[in-house]
Amino acid sequence: MGQSEEQQWSSETVTKVMKILTTTLSLPQRDLISLLLVSSSIYRTLVPIPSLWLVLDFHEMTNAGDRLIAALSLTRYHHVKQIILEFAQGVEDKHLAILKNKFSDSLQYLEHLNLNVCQRVSDNGIEAITAASPSLRKISIYWNVRVTDVGISHLVKNCKHIVDLNLSGCKGISDKGLQMVADNYRHLESLDITRCIKITDGGLQHVMVKCSGLKSLNLYALSSFTDEAYKKISLLAHLEFLDLCGAQNLSDEGLFCIAKCKNIRTLNLTWCVRVTDVGVIAIAEGCTSLEYLSLFGTVGVTDKCLEALSKSCSNTITTLDVNGCIGIKKRSREELLKLFPHVRCFKVHS
Repeated sequence: MGQSEEQQWSSETVTKVMKILTTTLSLPQRDLISLLLVSSSIYRTLVPIPSLWLVLDFHEMTNAGDRLIAALSLTRYHHVKQIILEFAQGVEDKHLAILKNKFSDSLQYLEHLNLNVCQRVSDNGIEAITAASPSLRKISIYWNVRVTDVGISHLVKNCKHIVDLNLSGCKGISDKGLQMVADNYRHLESLDITRCIKITDGGLQHVMVKCSGLKSLNLYALSSFTDEAYKKISLLAHLEFLDLCGAQNLSDEGLFCIAKCKNIRTLNLTWCVRVTDVGVIAIAEGCTSLEYLSLFGTVGVTDKCLEALSKSCSNTITTLDVNGCIGIKKRSREELLKLFPHVRCFKVHS
């Protein structure tokens, strides 16, 4: 085989191998970009494959707003389904406005948008990006104090198919915004309102009444909710994940209501200081599919609740944190394994 034939064979073989690898393996976007720079033949092979260019990931990057605009100007990203801007710098309302005005066609298939900690994005930016992304199903705007109920009004107007909504740390959102979410997203499956301190019992109840398909509900660090908030939680028949860490007003009465959610697998009762054995026993008897339970810092519980949990959940619980539960005396690893032989994690809080 001559040198030119060998070079041709090598080039063809390498590109074929690259095509197989990249379409079989889920390579990160940054690795795909690096491959384009290896050779012109690899570039020509990979660029026309639509499935490789469905994600734009600018996580923790600088000048991310400008990078996003530049990327969407490329034909290969005209069917992008996921954009990640988490902790990215340089993302502002003006960039999202450009997307709306110039690249709406490229965002028609966008399903997942992550704007976590993009704190220079306001309600105006939310209006712009949602107007350009009618197919959105999942949006996360964690820790954005500039987004208010106005931004939520734009979201529910422009995006009709949201099933996963993360508003964690969005302290400007109130019951009004949450009511709009509940009224417009009856098929919502996951909701995170961690530290949304303006939301009251009434706002949460509205979600429970309207969004009966919820599977995941994160209420972390919302100490103001009372037992009243949980009176309608039994309507969430599909609920599997419930985080109540820091629910300082939650008592056994509230747990009686939560125990009616038979499908709960993950339950975080960390620092629920008013909870006693009575409430946890109700959980043990009602939520027999529990896999993860944290009672960290819940000082009102004793060994009695663990005995009840062992009777109903010993075959399912794999994570159990009772650190700081001073009323539980038998809480060494060895003693816990006698009650819960499948536990592999004994500490979820430090």
